[in-house]
Amino acid sequence: MARYTDSVCRQCRREGTKLFLKGDRCYSAKCAVTKRHTPPGQHGQSRARKSSEYGLQLREKQKVRRAYGVLESQFRKYYDMAANMRGVTGENMLSLLERRLDNVVYRLGFGVSRPMARQMVTHGHIRVDGKKVDIPSFLVKPGQVITVRENSRDIPVLKELREQGSAKPVPKWLELDADNLSGKVAAMPARDDIDLTIEEHLIVEFYSR
Repeated sequence: MARYTDSVCRQCRREGTKLFLKGDRCYSAKCAVTKRHTPPGQHGQSRARKSSEYGLQLREKQKVRRAYGVLESQFRKYYDMAANMRGVTGENMLSLLERRLDNVVYRLGFGVSRPMARQMVTHGHIRVDGKKVDIPSFLVKPGQVITVRENSRDIPVLKELREQGSAKPVPKWLELDADNLSGKVAAMPARDDIDLTIEEHLIVEFYSR
């Protein structure tokens, strides 16, 4: 599978907002978006011009896709799934992205960033209802329990979670048991559970062209 191998901070600078891809660094003065307000590249400064309607839609789509770490083909599938569901297409799509296992691991604090959470899943550190699941795109359902493999509990970030609790708030659709390194999906994620600034209607308009 294709994957992005350059500095992830360039992605945040390109979108002009924090995508929280580097964990604690994103909250410090070392954050690339804080230090540099222009897109990456030799001509980054000259790109600061008014975007067209299509350009705004494209940038919004790219921002969300990069934040959740999915490829274009995967992202389009989520849109198609959302369009065939009842309710508002944009909100359905964001709910699907939130239910990805790698995102749930990140939301529970088992990984300091989505890329780290994705790596934990692919390396077999995560269990769903007691069974090994190493597919980051696995969609969790209400009632399922996500735990860390017993032999993986000495990973530094997990030891800190057990000792100090979660450093960031856990969304209300998830329940965290930090002492036992487990979390439960209490409900389906709602639109106001998503902390990223997203204008999902622009993404719907982009794919509806």
